[in-house]
Amino acid sequence: MLKVAVLVSGGGTNLQAIIDGVKNGSITNTSIEMVISNNKNAYALTRAEENGILARAISPKDFATREEFNEALFGALTEREIDLVVLAGCLVVIPEKIIRHFRNRIINIHPSLIPSFCGTGYYGLKVHEKALERGVKVTGATVHFVDEGTDTGPIIMQQPVMIQDDDTAKVLQQRVMEQAEWVIMPKAIDDIANDRIEVVDGKVRRK
Repeated sequence: MLKVAVLVSGGGTNLQAIIDGVKNGSITNTSIEMVISNNKNAYALTRAEENGILARAISPKDFATREEFNEALFGALTEREIDLVVLAGCLVVIPEKIIRHFRNRIINIHPSLIPSFCGTGYYGLKVHEKALERGVKVTGATVHFVDEGTDTGPIIMQQPVMIQDDDTAKVLQQRVMEQAEWVIMPKAIDDIANDRIEVVDGKVRRK
């Protein structure tokens, strides 16, 4: 059984997709052990509690130094013997200590087809605003493993989404979530839980 921790910062729509996936059987061999948010007011924590999942707020603001926060986050993950860390709208930079310890065991969802519209400063609604500014016709979402860079880890799965002429950033954001993010994140977790993929020479391969 794959023991998963989901890290969030906001409403937790991707978290809900994961919870639903476990419940409906599209994600198998998986247990959501805990949800951690850097924002104690995040609705994602309520989603977790309503589904009987351990919910914890661990905020950098509650610690004297960033190192103390990093240690608290690391301790929470290792105490529960987490197998996979899922970043689902998490806006906190993951410490290198955690990345090293969970090498190829941290995944993130990004709202574009990496390497387009990714890296420092590209998150949330900003990604879609930039895509519309450039007149892009196809966007989507990417699930990737997390390494020391920003959106640079091995790509696990991508799903394209067509952009419509009358799209606003908000409308596009919603469609990318519905047609891509909420689809490929559960699939990626299920693949990992059932040992269907591996990282070879920095690239994800199906077994």
